[in-house]
Formats: sequence, C-alpha cells, structure tokens
Amino acid sequence: MAVRVHVAVDAAGRPRDFELVERKGIGHPDTICDGVAEEFARRLCRFYLDRFGVILHHNVDKALLRAGAARTAFGGGEVVEAIELFLGGRATEEHRGVSVPVAELAREAAQDWFARHFHALDPARHLRVHCLTRPGSRDLTELFARVGAGEVPLANDTSCGVGFAPRTRLERAVQGIEEQINAPQTKRLHPEWGEDVKVLGFRHGSRASITLACAFVDAFVPDLETYRRSRESLARAAQARGAAELGFEPALAVNAGDDVDAGRIYLTVTGTSAEAGDDGEVGRGNRLNGLITPQRPMTLEAAAGKNPVNHVGKLYSWAAPRIAQALVDRIEAVEEAHCMLVSRIGQPVHEPALVALELRTPDGALPESARTQAEEIACAELARLRGPSWKDWLARTD
Repeated sequence: MAVRVHVAVDAAGRPRDFELVERKGIGHPDTICDGVAEEFARRLCRFYLDRFGVILHHNVDKALLRAGAARTAFGGGEVVEAIELFLGGRATEEHRGVSVPVAELAREAAQDWFARHFHALDPARHLRVHCLTRPGSRDLTELFARVGAGEVPLANDTSCGVGFAPRTRLERAVQGIEEQINAPQTKRLHPEWGEDVKVLGFRHGSRASITLACAFVDAFVPDLETYRRSRESLARAAQARGAAELGFEPALAVNAGDDVDAGRIYLTVTGTSAEAGDDGEVGRGNRLNGLITPQRPMTLEAAAGKNPVNHVGKLYSWAAPRIAQALVDRIEAVEEAHCMLVSRIGQPVHEPALVALELRTPDGALPESARTQAEEIACAELARLRGPSWKDWLARTD
C-alpha cells in the first residue's frame, strides 16, 4: 500500500500575541515516572535480546508515584516514609521455558535511574518499588510475535503522533533554563539546588515572564540567609539563560510560593517534591520533545515505557517531530511545519492511515516540486520504521 501524504500550505503570519510553554525537570514526580518506565522498558529489551535474540512483547507504560513523607531542617533533615513507585503494564514473563525476572528488572531499573539522576537521594533508603505487571493479551502478543517471524511490524494500536518545527525562542528559553540548572557542572557548584525544577514561561507580545520552581536540598542550606542568597544566584542564572535565548530579559519569579521572612521556603531533603509534596504519573509531563506546549500540536499519548518495535504511540511520537524538522531544514520556502501521523491497528507501522503535513511559507505558496519533496521526506522517515529503528533508543541512558 502506498503512503498517502496530505500537504496543506498556509501563509506564515506574524508571531502569536500570546505563547505559553512549560517544562518539568528531571526530578519532577511526573518526569520520574516517565524516566523509570523508559528505563524499565530498556531493561526488558536488553534481557529479551540477550537471552532470546528478539524483543518480546511488552508495554510497561503505566507508572504511579506515591509521595513519601519527610521532615526538613537547615543542615539536613530526614525522609520519614519512602517514596513508593508502582510499575504496571504488560510484559512477557516466560519464553521457551525460560522465566524472565520482570520484577527484578523493574527494581533495578528504578534504583539505577534514581541513582543516576539525583545527587541527594539514596534509592536504597528513600525508594520502594512495586512491580505490578502481567503478561499481555493473546491477540496483541500474537500481533507482536509476527515481527519475530521476519515480518514488518504491525501497528498494535490505532493512535497518532504529532510534531512541529522549529522551536520558538520561548520554547528554547524554557528548556535551556531547566537543563542548565540540572547540568552536572551546575550541581557541583550549587549542590543545594535539587533536581525537581519546573519552568513555565509565557510571552505577551514583546514581553515575557518566567516562573521557576526549584526544590532546595536542606543538607546544603545551613540557614535562612544562605537560602536567600542562593535563590538570588539561581534567579540570576535563569534570567541570563532566558535572555540569551529570547534576545531580551524576561520578568522572572523563583519559588514564588516562598515567604522567606516567615521562614516558609521550598526546602527538601532529597531535592524532589516526591519525598513528601507531590505524586506523579506517566504521561502527565513533557512530550518527547521535552516540552509541554498547549498552543502547538500535541497528543496525550504517553510514549514512555511502550515497546519500541510496534507501538505506534511511541514510534509516531518519534517520527513526527523528525519529519517536521526535516521539512524546515531541507525545503527552503518552509518556515514552519506540523506533522500528524495516524495509525490503524494491524497495518504495517511504516504505512500510516494518514500522514498530514501542514506547512507555512512566507506567501502561502509552495511549488509542486517542493510538495513532492515534502512527501518524499515523510515517506523516507516512515520507511525507517520497517527496520530496527529502536537501536538508537536502546543505547540511550536518559
């Protein structure tokens, strides 16, 4: 079946008067759930490949974090009740008479992920992991098993993936601020800044405002004055990064819920609100591009933890942004691109039921040769899904 590509072209208008962008940092409870679900899926894939030579059916895309309880104190408090992480979904537990240690892989994935991403949290003391997976249904496992017979993967769901390019200045600023705060070199200079960072930016015309929340680690904050000074340093760093991306200085608020004079501040033991203040869930955080962008094409599909072989909720969430970026990079007239991919369960993953491309050019016109090029770009990217496109994903450690 040939891939049918629908191309729509509009004139590129002036920038939106209002723009809203959010990013939840690596230590946010929702981001934790996404990250651990992904790591769990990678552990399963590696075990399946090492033991059986193929990836077996799994979708461990259900995770819920229940916050613990903690007592903070200047100079160091304590976690009273551990964070609880519940990992669910479906996973193959036995193949060819060999048992798969799914629960052990889940615990190892969670503990290693926490150890890799937090500098003040001890997963051995501060985390409990509950594995609640079960084997998949017969119809979906059989659909998946056809890949093992050398066939092209068949979509396991009717779903969609979306992407856009390029990013706006505000989108780059919001992501850049969080990444700078959570960079390893920053943590070496400021160990009091925890990993639970959330950045929300909005722009109204030529003015922008950014609200930044950052959990402080109490062991590195001996008193209130130290907190005050460090918060000011955090604000300066965030504003500098924001200005570099935006081209002008944004208004900035850091830990806006504080009442420093009254001693009410954002202090934690571990660097995350997951220790006491906030629960988390897969799919409530950043999309695969690292942002939450309600004014852009978005899907509620949670890609984290889904298998990388035939789950279109993951595959199309990868492919659509790559297609959009390639359209902007390779077609001179295209200033902005949106891509939507829609699957149909049981059909080859590289043959979506719909490929919709929305392109914006300066005058709303696009030569026929450029339309053809857009279709070729989309089809070439989709063709990659026929083979082991998951290898790059498997090598990642984020």
